[in-house]
Amino acid sequence: MKNSGNNFISHESDAKASSRKEDHIDLAFKSAVDSSGADPRFYYEPILSGHPEDTLDLSVKVAGKEMRYPIWVSSMTGGTEKANAINHNLAKICGEFGLGMGLGSCRQLLYDDKRLHEFDIRSKMPYQPLMTNLGIAQVEELIRLEDLNRVTDLISKLNADGLIIHVNPLQEWLQPEGDRFKASPISIIKKILERADYPIIVKEVGQGFGKQSLIELLQLPLECLDLAGFGGTNFSKLELMRTDELRYTCFEKVFNIGHTCKEMLAWINDYYSENPDKVKVKQIIFSGGIKNFLDGYYLMASSKMPAFYAQASGFLKHALDYQELLRYTQYQIEGLKMAKTFLKIKS
Repeated sequence: MKNSGNNFISHESDAKASSRKEDHIDLAFKSAVDSSGADPRFYYEPILSGHPEDTLDLSVKVAGKEMRYPIWVSSMTGGTEKANAINHNLAKICGEFGLGMGLGSCRQLLYDDKRLHEFDIRSKMPYQPLMTNLGIAQVEELIRLEDLNRVTDLISKLNADGLIIHVNPLQEWLQPEGDRFKASPISIIKKILERADYPIIVKEVGQGFGKQSLIELLQLPLECLDLAGFGGTNFSKLELMRTDELRYTCFEKVFNIGHTCKEMLAWINDYYSENPDKVKVKQIIFSGGIKNFLDGYYLMASSKMPAFYAQASGFLKHALDYQELLRYTQYQIEGLKMAKTFLKIKS
């Protein structure tokens, strides 16, 4: 109907208006928030943009393949039938939403295909980046045996796009059956880079990297550097939880050693600003302590280098129920679009 030249929507056209107003009355007091809880990382700018449309481009490329959204499903698991269901559900989600994924350790596939079905997920995500994963100890051993062709074969039989090398000396030290490195991880990484014709990502497993380690890695031609910072899943703590009580008590302070993504970001930004020509890493992956899209958006928006973010436990928590995993992923993408549209970071 019209009134004084203005268009109005009749009350009857909003069938849910009465119910919504009742909700507002019932929930008004319960929804009050404490001003001290305001997120200090962002300026909220409500008048500068309309609601995000589906045309909002958040895509990034990894190993020559496009991710529609800058969200990576972190390396997690393998070696059990539960892992089989988890990996296939996660891959299906990546295919549906255009996300990238790193497999859990593929060590057992180097010499035996018995559990290949748990990792053979390419058909679920045919167009997105997918990376195999080996520990630095396995890479060192293959170099020593002059048998790096096994890595190429592994990538080929999984139809993957490259290799993640996880660097985990603290985890191995604390693991009862852990490996011991004979050479420094940086020297091993340099050796495989000299021989590899596939993209390589280097990641930690929950402690992050110190400043000097970051500087060394930034100078290498890596596809990505995955920070795996302190604050998320901590495999050093996990290994101690598998051991006896006395060992746990003696070493429990050790797993609290590490660096957060925020701390590492400051070092990376400083080094990149001062030495842009020395940086060979293509992109940074922020992972470790990324609880939601706000954490991921803050770090990406603060980075001077191209970057995206990864989650492990967030996806893993919902991975056995596909419909729940579907909703979780939708909400993460929806939230990232909201953040990109209405939030500016505070410097």
